[in-house]
This record gives sequence, C-alpha cells and structure tokens, in this order.
Amino acid sequence: MKIGEHKKRRSKIDRLELLTLVHELGSISAAAKKLGVSYKAAWEAVEQFNNLSEHPLLDRKTGGEAGGGSSLTAHGLNVLNFMKKMEFEFDLFLKALGQTPKNFEALAQYMKIISFTTSARNQFGGRVVEIKTGAVISEVQVDIGGDRLVATISNKSVQNMGLERDHQVYALINANGVLLTTDRGFKSSARNRFTGLVKYCEIGSVNGEVILDLPGGKSIVSSLTNESILDLGLKVGLEVTALIKASHVILATV
Repeated sequence: MKIGEHKKRRSKIDRLELLTLVHELGSISAAAKKLGVSYKAAWEAVEQFNNLSEHPLLDRKTGGEAGGGSSLTAHGLNVLNFMKKMEFEFDLFLKALGQTPKNFEALAQYMKIISFTTSARNQFGGRVVEIKTGAVISEVQVDIGGDRLVATISNKSVQNMGLERDHQVYALINANGVLLTTDRGFKSSARNRFTGLVKYCEIGSVNGEVILDLPGGKSIVSSLTNESILDLGLKVGLEVTALIKASHVILATV
C-alpha cells in the first residue's frame, strides 16, 4: 500500500477522537476525511498510538487505502471504552474536588500515551523485563507487546530513572538508526532483529522511507538512501529484517 503525500491540514490530531472514528467507520481513510486530515497523517497517528500501547489496538485488513479497512482489537475496544468511561468519571471528579475517580492511575497512563510526542519516528511503549548490570553500562530488555527490545544505557541512567523489573517505559529509535536487510541470515552485531513485511516504501529527493509491519502488530520506520532502497529491491509486501543496535535505543519515562 502506498501512502500519498502528507498535506498538513491540522496542527495536531486528537488520537482518541481518531480511534473512535476508526471504530465507527471501520477505516482510517474514512476517519481521516471525517477529521479533515490527510490519510498519511491519520495513519501515522494511529500507528504511533498502536506502538505505544502495550498490546495492539488495531486489526488491519489488506487492500490498500481504498479497498482495505481497520477495526479495533478486543484490547483496542477496551481502551476506547475505558477512556470514555473515565472521561465521565473525571468530570464527576472535577465537580467533587478531592474525590479520586476509579482506576485513576490507569487513566493517567493512557493520557500519557495520547499526549506523548517526540521527534523519534519509532516510539514503543513497554515494560522492563530484565536488567543486566555491568561495570558501567546496563542492558535493559523491554517487552513491547510480544517482541523484546534491548537497550544499553549507563548504570547512572538506570539509577536516575528508577528502572526496575515491570517498570513502564518508552523506547525511542530514530528512523536512520534502523538498518534493513533482505537476508534473514545476515550476521550483525546489532542486538535487535525484527522481521516483517514492507507496508510502505517511498523514495524521496535523497533519502526514502520504509515501514515494516511486524507479526506482533507493531510497525518500524526506517530512513535510508534511495540507492539503498533500489539496491535491496525494496517494495510493498517484501519480507525484510530490521537491525537496531542496542545503543541506538533511547529509554524514557513520563
């Protein structure tokens, strides 16, 4: 599926409103038209929300911008219903100052996900599952919803962030830090290896952009030269492996 050029029509998309429209209309394209934004802008907003969620929110059907569709997974529908319910409870909370609404901590977590914004094209929400401490550097493994992402950060950073097992974190990766290969047996020192199918591939003036759909429901964005795209023969539907060095993964907490 080729996504058209992004023509910005709104400064920022309300992700919760977008998710509601996707559920009601069964299509990101239809939801984008309803909101008055481009398909690509809406698609990127949904993908970012989906990647930041612990479990996939969307069940995508093949067919492209015109013929495909998207529906919410059971988890996605639970999140949507939960947010609507908590909006109502939060209104009651504001009217009765001092009374804490039910599930307030979960509401706060989802509000963080909705408002979380950085320049990194790859943003994943997850939980720390293991920390291996070395003399200076620690290796932190994060479960991003079925897949594990490894990051290497200083012991001081682990201490300052208060990281420990089951801690909620966000993993950020710049698109130019994602290397691609069509050889599944390719040997590399990169600790992170994810194999998926190309969903989007576009050549720009100098560099291009490739987006992979992963089996677990997440997606990864890679920025590479046009020459590399042509040399690798990248195209929609092709199986490709993404390689990411652990040192290129930035961890954040909110």
